Amino acid sequence: MRKARAGGAQLIHFSEGTTCSPNKRIMSELGPREIGPSDWSRFEWGVVQEELQATAKLAKQLKLWVVLGSVHQLTPPHRPHNSLYVISDRGEIVTRYDERLLSNTKISFMYSPGKLPITFDIDGFRFGCAMGMETHYAEIFLEYEQLGVDCVLFSTTGELPDAAPAFAAEVLGHAASNTYWVSYAAHAPQSVIMPSGIAAPDGCWAALCSTDGRPGIAFADIQTDPENLARPWRRKVRSDLYGPHQVNDDPRSDGRNVF
Repeated sequence: MRKARAGGAQLIHFSEGTTCSPNKRIMSELGPREIGPSDWSRFEWGVVQEELQATAKLAKQLKLWVVLGSVHQLTPPHRPHNSLYVISDRGEIVTRYDERLLSNTKISFMYSPGKLPITFDIDGFRFGCAMGMETHYAEIFLEYEQLGVDCVLFSTTGELPDAAPAFAAEVLGHAASNTYWVSYAAHAPQSVIMPSGIAAPDGCWAALCSTDGRPGIAFADIQTDPENLARPWRRKVRSDLYGPHQVNDDPRSDGRNVF
């Protein structure tokens, strides 16, 4: 956080499980050899609260927005959410995003799914949040386009190295197809295969972290281009633009077995 602020950042975006990313085998009440329902009584909730409070305090001190992954405790016996906290530059929790489209293990044994997309604004720029494996689902990113976001903050653990290239390719695709920015934050060890980075609306990386497996920060200035007509045109295309122009009751159109 201090390095980000010294580098001129107004917002820093961390990965899924920034405070703690409990392994499914460690949490399993049947584990570690067998995966079963998570025993959340093992989780040090007090320690996590201390870390979150310290993070919020530093955010206020540095006047830096912080988006970080953590586990959000619910009222027992409900399982917790896998979440992203959005902390303002005043050290206040502005909102929280709860992962909605969970993996099989997460939904079967670990977490309660979230229900809503989340957006927040900083100086006229609108941000949305996604996490985990949600980059696999185009509808999540299309929904944020419809909500008018300028940048989606996607956090993941990247715990499966072979998934990293797919995640990165999808991030670039979402940025290009929706004409907005996407920040991709994963755990540092993944960087030797695919580093974290920031995708621009043209579908190219605006910045990438190093590939040495060590923690790093990628910096980018988020900008919008009001003269870019791609995004409003795509919105128009997704409406009933083509209906009035479609040809009906023409055998040359309806017949599909002739030249």
